[in-house]
Order: sequence, then structure tokens, then C-alpha cells
Amino acid sequence: MNGTTTRILVATILIFTKKNDKMYKKTFDVRWSDLDANRHMANSAYQNFMSHTRMAFLMENDFGHREMSQFEMGPVIFNEQVFYFKEIMQGSPITVTCEVSGMSEDGSLFAFRHNFYDIKGKNLARGLMTGAWMNLKERRITALHPELFEKIKNFPKATDFVVLTKADTRSHGEFPVDLE
Repeated sequence: MNGTTTRILVATILIFTKKNDKMYKKTFDVRWSDLDANRHMANSAYQNFMSHTRMAFLMENDFGHREMSQFEMGPVIFNEQVFYFKEIMQGSPITVTCEVSGMSEDGSLFAFRHNFYDIKGKNLARGLMTGAWMNLKERRITALHPELFEKIKNFPKATDFVVLTKADTRSHGEFPVDLE
């Protein structure tokens, strides 16, 4: 990175911080392997960057694989949606944010919002996801262990944070239809 790019990146981070000092941010270079046949970022790369950012956020808040393993639980994704505003190409870094946008009262359900920005702070895409915590022994959705719940309930929240209910996990209107 040259001096100009570094100054722009630092200025961009400061702008993000002023907008929402609780928003978690992670910067990435778009790799060749992140591109599709049209030479812009592939759909799967958006999900990979969101997942990487989300797990980094959890780990930096002492809620990583070690803690999940200790309580025999893991995340289950119910849905993930990406809204594309502008193409992301290879050549300059992107910043991906992570915000807790919803959680149930017992912490079993969660929602995260991710935004993708270029080095000038332009919003290129947004990803929304909802999920739950699963007990890995019982293979069912579960309330968080009190120790983990203490951590997650104190995570920084989006300004439009909502308390989630089970009905919210099906608010998209999609239900299974089996083959006969």
C-alpha cells in the first residue's frame, strides 16, 4: 500500500468510527479467487467475507470456537441475504462491517448486518443474516449458557436493534414443501 492509499484508508476508518463507533470493521483485499467469470466479486465471496468478519467479531469478544466447544454449541444460519449496490472489483481494499441487529431474550436467536465499503466509504453491498445457537449433543436450538449469554448481551448493538422471536425466523414467508 502506498502512502496515499494508507491515508485514505485511515481517513475512511475515522469516518466509519464517527458514524457508529460500535460498528465492528475488518478490511480485506479482494483476491483473484474471490472473482467470478465477470471479473467482479462472486456471490460466494460476499458470504465468505461476512462469515470471516462475524467470526472475528465473536472471537475478539471472547466468544470463539474455544468457548463454543466448551459449552458444546455452534451457530446455525437460517437465512442470509445480500443486496448488491455496486460492483466490487479486485485492486483496492474493502471494509466489511458487522453489527448485531437482533437477538432473542434468551440469546438463542441472533441477527447480524454486514455492510461492504470501498476505501472512500461508499456502501457497495449489504448482507443480512439470522440464525440460532444449537446444542451439538441434542442437535436442537438452545438458549445460551449463562456465561456466554453475559458476553453476547453486552455486544455492541445496531441503532435499530430488535428483540427477536421465533416467528421472526420465518418472517420471510418461506416454508418447506416436500416432494410426494
